[in-house]
Amino acid sequence: MRRFARVALLCLGCGLCSLFYGFSQLALSLEQEPAGGRQRQASDPAAPGARRQAGGGRAAAGSAGRGEAGAGRLFLSYPVRYKNLSVSFWNSYWMLPSDVCGMNCFWEAAFRYNYMKTQPSEKMHLAVVACGERLEETVTMLRSAIIFSIKPLQFHIFAEDQLHESFKDVLDDFPYEGKVNYTLYPITFPTESAAEWKKLFKPCASQRLFLPLILKNVDSLLYVDTDILFLRPVDDIWAFLGKFNSTQIAAMAPEHEEPRIGWYNRFARHPYYGVTGINSGVMLMNMTRIRRKYFKNDMTAVRLQWGEILMPLLKKYKLNITWGDQDLLNIMFFHNPESLYVFPCQWNYRPDHCIYGSNCKEAEEEGIFILHGNRGVYHDDKQPTFRAIYEAIKNYSFGDDLIHSLLQPLELELGKTMHTYCGRVYKVFIKQLTKSIRDLYARRSKGR
Repeated sequence: MRRFARVALLCLGCGLCSLFYGFSQLALSLEQEPAGGRQRQASDPAAPGARRQAGGGRAAAGSAGRGEAGAGRLFLSYPVRYKNLSVSFWNSYWMLPSDVCGMNCFWEAAFRYNYMKTQPSEKMHLAVVACGERLEETVTMLRSAIIFSIKPLQFHIFAEDQLHESFKDVLDDFPYEGKVNYTLYPITFPTESAAEWKKLFKPCASQRLFLPLILKNVDSLLYVDTDILFLRPVDDIWAFLGKFNSTQIAAMAPEHEEPRIGWYNRFARHPYYGVTGINSGVMLMNMTRIRRKYFKNDMTAVRLQWGEILMPLLKKYKLNITWGDQDLLNIMFFHNPESLYVFPCQWNYRPDHCIYGSNCKEAEEEGIFILHGNRGVYHDDKQPTFRAIYEAIKNYSFGDDLIHSLLQPLELELGKTMHTYCGRVYKVFIKQLTKSIRDLYARRSKGR
């Protein structure tokens, strides 16, 4: 009897050792990736989705492959299955789609949980849609994201075909210091309704609605308009994903802080979120949750998924909406308010926050975190405070001293704008910027 017990114990020990060894090899294979440097991703060079290889050891960038998604043909973000995808650690890892987490998601998650906590390799995904004359504006936005951000960035750039080469020429010359990848995509909509979506509000504006369906292998994403400027690390707004409760799938800022000058509460002919609506120029998304969610709506008693609800919404409200896709998002979150996380106005600071007098208290206290130059204020003289920030970042050369080359000249320019309402509070425009520069130099000093 004792001999039998010893043999059984020995067999059990050997089995456990084999099991742990198998798990370790699985985790190693999923985590293997070059540390530092812009990553190369395998693809068939003969395939339509093959990426262009940039010189100097830089990452590949090119047009995405084609695939079927939802009702029409959509472009997928990666030509090959990309297993070591960045995963948001606050989500239940075993709840992700099987093509993201590999073999057995539950057991893989149980084995890797502590490893992921101690060695996070999360990449931040940022998407933008550029059409027409938006090349310079988009590149300036990307520059602002690169300057201060800490974790690696993956840019998803959706642009008209004629802009692709120009984007490649500019972005391939950026000294990324090994922390940025980018992928270019064509503008695309479901085939049977492409004409309707293209003419909604502005050309290409509604492309953002289809990002969860196109970027199927991306768990979380920050979408921004081309007229956005980051005055602090992208990491900080990305951190809001960790503050989502179990029902929240996206985060946006209110359209207005002051209802007396609000647009939705005075003029909208459709439902909208909250008191003054939401602005979609900065939209943080947990796209895994978006793809899984069934949305309440006013068209049917049946809840609909993201890909099912977009076209019916457009058909019902297309004669009542003014701001296109932003209005459709307001309608969706009016019926599903539990799904939205609302962040403060300093994360989406627009001319409306100062042209009638300062009305963003958070910005007055802590400064502006993300500047949104809508209404074309970067390119005219109506709001010189906004234009001064834009010009300073556009003209900054990577590697130059940020204090002498950017901050000090900018302060001089802002001092000339005090004849405007926004200029009178110009200190809020550089308060956070100054701190971001100081923090950046502190990180560099600590890393030496």
